[in-house]
Amino acid sequence: MHHNIEKLLILQDRDQKILQLRELLARIEPDREALHSQTEAAQAALAAAKAGAKQIENDRKQRELEVEAKKQQIGRYSLQQFQTKKNEEYRALAHEIDTCNADIVKLEDAQLELMEQAEASQREILAASRQASELQKMADAQLRDLAAREQSLTAELAQLESNRDQIKSGVDENILHRYERLLKMKGGSVVVGIQHGVCGGCHMRFPVQLVVSCQAERELVTCPNCGRILYYSSDMDLAIID
Repeated sequence: MHHNIEKLLILQDRDQKILQLRELLARIEPDREALHSQTEAAQAALAAAKAGAKQIENDRKQRELEVEAKKQQIGRYSLQQFQTKKNEEYRALAHEIDTCNADIVKLEDAQLELMEQAEASQREILAASRQASELQKMADAQLRDLAAREQSLTAELAQLESNRDQIKSGVDENILHRYERLLKMKGGSVVVGIQHGVCGGCHMRFPVQLVVSCQAERELVTCPNCGRILYYSSDMDLAIID
C-alpha cells in the first residue's frame, strides 16, 4: 500500500471519529430544548387551568353580589309597598319584586352550575399539576444525563483533536491539501477501496487500466467521477462484476 495512503487511512479514521462525536454533540442541544419545551408546555397548561378556576370563582362571586343586590332591591320595593296608598303603585312594585325573585332563582342556578364547574376545574388543576411535576422530574433526570453525556463527548473530542496535527504531519503536503478539501466536501469518507473494481464512495465502475494503476501503488489514484482517493489492499477482490 502506498505510504501516504496508510497515513491518510489513519488520519481518516481519526476524522471519522471526530465527525461522529461532533454529530452526537450537535444533537444534545435540540434534545435539551425539546425537554425544556415539554416542561414549559406542561407549566403553561397548569397555569391555564388555574386561570380558568380563578375566572370561575370570580364569576361565582359576581353572581353572589348580584343576588345580594336583588335582595336589597326587593327590600326597597317592599318598603315602598308598605308606604304607598295607591293600588296601581302597589301592584307595580309587586311585579318588580316578582321579577327580582325570578332573577334570583336564575342567578342561584347559575351559582350552582359555576360550583360544579369549579369542582371540575379543581380536578383539572390536580391532574395538570401531577403531570407537570412528573414531567419535570423526568426532564430533570434526562437533562442531567444530557449534561453528563455532553461533558464526556466534549472531553473525548478534545482528546481526539489534540494530536490530529501529529497524525497528519507525515502526509505529503499536496496530498494532505487534497484530502482536507475532499473532507469538507464529502464528509468522513475520502479515502476508499476499490472492491470489485468500483469506487467505494460513489460506486462507479472503473476501467481495468485504472484498477491496475491503483493495484500497482506507484502513484496516488483518484476516482474520475467523485475525486475520492483510491487504495488497494490484498484482501480486496479486484474481479470486476458484470
